[in-house]
Amino acid sequence: MYTLLLAAATLLGCLLAVQASVNQQLNKAVGTPYGAATLQLALAAGVLLLLGAGTGALADTSGVVDARWWHLLGGLASPFYITSGILLIPRLGAVTTVGLFVSGQMFASLALDLTGALGVTLRPLSVGMVLGGLAVLGGIATVVRAQHRAPQVASVPAGAVGTLARRPAGTGWGWPMLGLAAGAGLPVQGAVNAQLRGVVAEPLAVASVSFTVATLAIAVTLAVLLVAGGTPRPRLGPLRRMPWWGWLGAACAVGYVTGTFLLIPVVGAAVTVALTVAGQQLTSAAIDQYGLFRLPQRALTRARCSGLCLLVGGALAIQLW
Repeated sequence: MYTLLLAAATLLGCLLAVQASVNQQLNKAVGTPYGAATLQLALAAGVLLLLGAGTGALADTSGVVDARWWHLLGGLASPFYITSGILLIPRLGAVTTVGLFVSGQMFASLALDLTGALGVTLRPLSVGMVLGGLAVLGGIATVVRAQHRAPQVASVPAGAVGTLARRPAGTGWGWPMLGLAAGAGLPVQGAVNAQLRGVVAEPLAVASVSFTVATLAIAVTLAVLLVAGGTPRPRLGPLRRMPWWGWLGAACAVGYVTGTFLLIPVVGAAVTVALTVAGQQLTSAAIDQYGLFRLPQRALTRARCSGLCLLVGGALAIQLW
């Protein structure tokens, strides 16, 4: 049974990588990353509310009124993460994008552990943290440098991700910094949601609150951008022609959030984070190598593989050593 739980934790990481990749099809259909993120989060929130109502998890949510205002803000990380993935994967590829997300996760987790902020259990600085942090830093630097040097090995398939996929990789460190920031939001989200769970015991209820806040936040952002002319008006007609797996992003989000809530108390936070990181990286490597989900195919060069190994090894060292 314990082995199955460890496999489930790895699968959760796979879901994150799949989510970021299939969202490209949703973005292509809707025509704006903010509209795509709004639609996906609304679907995820709806699924969670239905699950919560069906299982009775939403029967008593009175504890929400006892929560501090910032306990309700964990969901803000989700639209930032989803939108960043939509913007970054066509420019940098799945491996580089997920590597940036993972690096941001690791360094934010380290900061929370070493400071005890947001109710996280204080951990003393260890050799594993130092060596793991250096490995993660070296790994992501290697992956990003390799990405800037290596061209795509295949053209974008017909009907892939539209004009975004044909844009060259961004220069400088602006896009990588966006990926690091989006990844850093995930452990902060987890810590804030853990505080909310202190007053709302049911995991599905906490997840429902988180995704409802996320949906409202991205919907307001979309409305403001539409008024300001900062994004095209979302389209719904092309959704009929979108491949069925383009809808999987919402299911992946629900599975990841619910799964981590359920696994962490059983196998521990460190093991869960380490295995989800491994799952993210391995899945993103397969997506890039084979051009899955109609994404551009990018060869896994020796440099990228080396950076990938450093990232995974560093994450394991930080969490488990």
